[in-house]
Formats: sequence, C-alpha cells, structure tokens
Amino acid sequence: MKREGVLVIGSANMDLVISVEKFPQPGETIFGKKFEMFPGGKGANQAVCCAKLGAKTFFLGRMGNDDFGKSLSKNMKKEGVDIHHLLIDENENTGTALITVEGKGENEIVVISGSNMNLSPDDVESKKEIFKEVKVVITQLEIPIFTILEAARIAKQNGNIFILNPAPGLELSEKLLSLVDYLTPNETELELLSGISVKDEKSIEMAAEELLNKGVKNVIVTMGEKGAYLLSKERKEIFPAKKIKVVDSTGAGDAFNGAIAYALSNGEEIGKAIQLANSVAAFAVTKMGAQSSLPRLEDLELYKLAN
Repeated sequence: MKREGVLVIGSANMDLVISVEKFPQPGETIFGKKFEMFPGGKGANQAVCCAKLGAKTFFLGRMGNDDFGKSLSKNMKKEGVDIHHLLIDENENTGTALITVEGKGENEIVVISGSNMNLSPDDVESKKEIFKEVKVVITQLEIPIFTILEAARIAKQNGNIFILNPAPGLELSEKLLSLVDYLTPNETELELLSGISVKDEKSIEMAAEELLNKGVKNVIVTMGEKGAYLLSKERKEIFPAKKIKVVDSTGAGDAFNGAIAYALSNGEEIGKAIQLANSVAAFAVTKMGAQSSLPRLEDLELYKLAN
C-alpha cells in the first residue's frame, strides 16, 4: 500500500488576540484597537495547514472538555483534519494563548499549556497504528519532551519522515536529535539548540553543522523576511522569502512547517517543498489569526504566490 498523508502530534490552543498600535511598557496601560478569538496552537495550526493544502491529515493531541476544546475540534474537523484520535482531558482546561499584535504585524505571545502538557508517551504508544498509515510525522515543543521522543521512536520504527519544529525553543538531547529527519528552527532556536551565537550566514552554517554532527539529517532555518536556509551534509542553499505586506505574523512558522509536511507527504523534493512553504507562509501573514489565515492551493494561484 502506498503511504501518504501526515500525522501531526501536538498542541491545540484558543488564541485570544488583541490588536494595538504599540506594545505596552512594563506597568503601562494602553487602549487596544480590537479583540478577537482564533483557533490556534502549533500542532493544530500545522494540521489545518496540511489539510487545507490537500493532505490526508490526522491529529493526535489533548483538549479539555470545555467550550474552547469543543470550538477547536469543530473547526479542525470543518477544515478536513481527521480528529478521531483526539483525546479529551476531563481534569484540565484546553490550552490558551494570549497574543498581542502591534501596528507593524509583530506579536508577543503568552501560552497557557493546559491539557497539551498531559499528552503522554503512553497516549502516543496507544495510537501507534496510525504511523503505519502516513508518510510524514510532525511535532513541535508545546507538548512534553518524553512524548516527542516516543513519537520520534515510533516514526523511526515505521519508516516515517520525522519533522521536528523546535518551537518554542528548548535544549534537546542528542538522543532525540539523532531521530530527526528535518529540524526547522528559527535563528533564535538554532542558537539555543547549538550553543553557537547566530549573527550571519557563516554562523548559521556553523550552528547547523553542530546539529548535523549530532545526527539531524537536515536543518531548515527559517529567517523571516530573509527566507529559509537548507543545510545538510550534501547541500547548503538559501530560498528567498516572498515579498509581501505583513498584517499579522502569528502562525507564519506553522504555515511553513505544515507546507513542508504536506509537500514531503506527496513525495516532493525538499527544495520544491521549501519554495512552497515560503509561499504558504507569505500568504499567512497577510491576514489576521493562525488557522484562519492559512491558504488552499488555489489561494496561492489567486495571489500569484504559487511557484
């Protein structure tokens, strides 16, 4: 049986978004322009991105038995994500993110993990049959590290492509890194993971080399408006970002990662996958919210962002 599709193991949050002209200083009270609620969480965002682009997408995570959880799961199902393996936590609230977006589109985020941090290695083990149905497994760092390690272990056993989006940034063991096919840090996360100060292209190469020496197969460094840098033992190449007006950068990294997972699940070559991911991320920053800003393939054609 030909394997295709994506398993996303990760977080789901309700994003509470406040728009302001500028970020407040410590102790300062300011007036906001608007308050909105959007479905979010890195795992759920990446799952919705994959599904909207057209991948058969499974989501494994935990939500609380509350209004936020019901709203999040309903939205994921509407967007085409298979949520049959979603776990409901009766003793914890659904994850929440408090997001402030300033006039230039930059954001500040506080995450309350809630039920996301109750997703256990046993939960993943109990769902290991799904790994046999998909080509790509992707996860992030908004769930416990031991759970991620179990996901990586089972992915390796099943011959899946394993993508780790190391966000938010944490130090990671060599044991986990050695199981990663594609690691997708931003520059700050790359510095934390490698212990090498990242200032320019040369230092990015040195930092990525440190991770490659620890067993990571490919490092894709996301560099915002500068694009993405692919580094492996065989290849070093920068893929320029699309030039576009930023409205809200929330979820841009998730759009990029979801698109990479989608493309690799279709057997796409990694360079082409990154070009698509740059286009999807560019589209995502033109609209407010995370999942609500994610495109379908026809949207990229409409906005002339398709490659």
